[in-house]
This record gives sequence, C-alpha cells and structure tokens, in this order.
Amino acid sequence: MKKFKRLAAILLAGAMVFGLAACGETAVNTPASTDTTVSTSTDTAKTDVEPATSSDEKVKLTMWCIATEGDSNRASYEKAIADMKEKYPNVEFEWEAIENETYKTKIAAAMAANEVPDIFFTWSCAFLGDFVKEGKVYCLDDTLAKYSSELPESMLGNTTYDGKHYGVPLTMNIVALFANMDLLAQAGWDKVPENYDELMQCCDDLVAAGIIPFGCAGGETWCVTEYLEPIIQKTIGSKALNDIFVNGATYDNPDVAKAVDTFQAMIDKGYFDPAGASLPNDDVKQNFIDGRTAFYQNGTWNCADFSKVDGLNVKVTEFPVIDSSKSKLGQLIGGPSDTLAVSASSPNAELAAEYAAELGKLICHYGYLDGCGLPAWIPYGDTSNINPLTQAVAEICANADSYVLFGDTAQSAVDKDPYLDAVAKVYGKELDGAGFIAELKQNIR
Repeated sequence: MKKFKRLAAILLAGAMVFGLAACGETAVNTPASTDTTVSTSTDTAKTDVEPATSSDEKVKLTMWCIATEGDSNRASYEKAIADMKEKYPNVEFEWEAIENETYKTKIAAAMAANEVPDIFFTWSCAFLGDFVKEGKVYCLDDTLAKYSSELPESMLGNTTYDGKHYGVPLTMNIVALFANMDLLAQAGWDKVPENYDELMQCCDDLVAAGIIPFGCAGGETWCVTEYLEPIIQKTIGSKALNDIFVNGATYDNPDVAKAVDTFQAMIDKGYFDPAGASLPNDDVKQNFIDGRTAFYQNGTWNCADFSKVDGLNVKVTEFPVIDSSKSKLGQLIGGPSDTLAVSASSPNAELAAEYAAELGKLICHYGYLDGCGLPAWIPYGDTSNINPLTQAVAEICANADSYVLFGDTAQSAVDKDPYLDAVAKVYGKELDGAGFIAELKQNIR
C-alpha cells in the first residue's frame, strides 16, 4: 500500500507541475492541491451532477474525435461511451473518429462553415484558442465549477482564455524516448544512454551492428516535430522555445539553426530509417515493436500499446541535454493538450457541456488505467496496476522543470502550417538550419 500511495503522489505531482505551458491569455498553472490521497475503491467518482434523464424524449448529441481504430486511446473512448449510455439512456450519442492530420483540416473547415458537432476533440492552447476567438466554442465555467473537487484548476490553464474555461482536459502526455533494450544489448549497451554523448555513441554502435537507431514517420509531419522539438529544447532551453511558440519571439536564433543542423547530422550518419521518410506513424511504430529500429520518440500515450506486447523489452526516458548552459533534464515537450470542447452553436449546448465533462472524466480514467497518459482529473478507483512504462513517465514528470506545449498546437493556425512545412523540408534535407530560420522569418516572423 505504501508503494501504491507513493505512485499516486508521483502521478498527481507529475500532472500538476507546470512552468511554461500557459498559452496566450490563459491562467497561470499552479498546483491546485497538495493532497495526493487516491481511493482504492472500484466505485466511480461521485459528483453533484445529476444526469438529465427525467424525460423519455431522446436527445441526440454528436462528437468528432481522433480515436481511430489504431489509436492508443481507442479503448478508453469505447469504454467511456459504453458507460455513458447507461448513465444517459435518453441521449442518442453518435461519434466519428478521424485520422489525426485529416481531423485538423476537417474541424477547421467545419468551424468556418458552422457545421461542427455538439462535442469535438481539440488540442489546447492556440488550436482551441483560435476557435474561441471566433466565438465558436461554448463557455464551460458553470459546468466545470461542479467538478472542482475532481478537476484541478492547474489542468485548465491551457484551455482558459480571458479568464474563462472552454475545454474538458483528458490525459496529459509528454514526448519521450522509447528504447528497445534487446537491440541495445546487441550493440553492447545494457542501459539507456544517459547523456547526449552516450546517445551518439550508442547510435554509432547500433549502426556498426547493422541496427537502425531511429524510425520517424515523415508521412506525418507532427511525428517529425516529436524529434526536432526536443532537440531544439535541449539546445536553447524551455524559456526560449516557449517564447517562440507562445509569445511571438523570432525564430532568428543561431541556436535554433544549430539544433536543426544537429538533427540533420543524425540523419546524415544513418541514424534514421530512410524508408521512414514516406511512412505513416502506424508503420514506423510497428517497425519499433517488431524490432526493426532501436529507438522511437513519440508521445507517452504509446506506453499502453508497448506494455501489451509480449516479450517487448522497452524502457522510456527523455531526450538528453545538448547544451547544458541553456537547458537541463526535466525540460519537456508536452503537457495537458487533449481536450473535449462544445460547439457554441449546439442546439443542446448545456446538456452537451455536462455530457462532455462526464465523458472526459471517464476517458481520462480509462486512458490512465490503460497507460495512455497521466491523469488530468484526480484518479479514482483501483489504480494499483498501472503499467511500468507509465510509472516511469510519472517519475520523469515528477522531476519536471518545465513544459513547452507541442509546437503545432501551441502556435496559432496562421503560424502552424508554415512551421510544419519548414519542419517537413528539414527532414527531407531541403532546408538546413539557416534555411529553416530564413523560411520562417519570411513566412512567420
């Protein structure tokens, strides 16, 4: 029991530590409570919210999300929605899951055409903020006030604009480096590299042993950012990167160019699977699972899938520091980003807001139990069997110094697309560090 309570404390601490995650006019993120007691009861968390089920009349609610069949969070959505059918028998709920990149285009077009479902998945910070500015999102202040004992205010900073709440947070995640320890052993390594020099030596040893160190899905540019952004962060530091993504600072920083060149030097040394340049993420992830690449750097939602593969010997860590005069361990890419929001044009917006809050709490609960991320809501029920990879991530987050939200969600829609275009060109060797800065100076700032 003592070990379990310590894990619960680590998880809550990890979920509540924020240095630089706030976006635009969002609230400052501070721990809501130091109470880390978690019930081991299997009962669901109790709230003062009563389901609107007194009438026999059916109410239809719709939702879009990105929990496709191959998504790590799919099971948590399915379990949560099944529970909601019992809790809200008079709600006819229809949902559609759309692939990540396609979804970004689809939701933006739907917003422009005022054809948004009642509830929609969104990323926090500028991605949701752009819709809030357009008056397209329903304010959740009254709804979320009913959940103040279960949902720490610290989890709402990235979806708070001008002091008002617009999102229901789900799990929170960071970018992490996953290592196949069996492949590392074939190259003479019995541990995960602990610093940058060791990582480079390990990659050299892997290449010499005929093993490809990294796989990166060039077919989905967000996956490339999962490599490039930690390299930039561990070169220039969290504050400088956050100033660029969130506060409008210029990309014209020689250390940004140096970080881009570092990434390309890794490509030139044969550290990346050349076939990955055109592959989707599912294929690259499967290559890691199948033992074709030694490392995979992506979100910690992958802990769930990796933990379920029999015989897969994986450890998780953070990308090491490159310039210790500007960065340090514990500076991480990520934070609470996955969110449910409600359309301001929903004919049943008040009910949709209540439904979204209850659904979000359940998705968080099941996602956390599955190892798809750390909880944004205070954990409840029996959480003693959390997988070892998620426990390791919790340890990393408990020691976090600061977080910088993913670049394609922290930046506005106007800046995001030129940024992703430039990132894709970096991976394709069309732009070096200087070219990356020049392009973004021309197209952004």
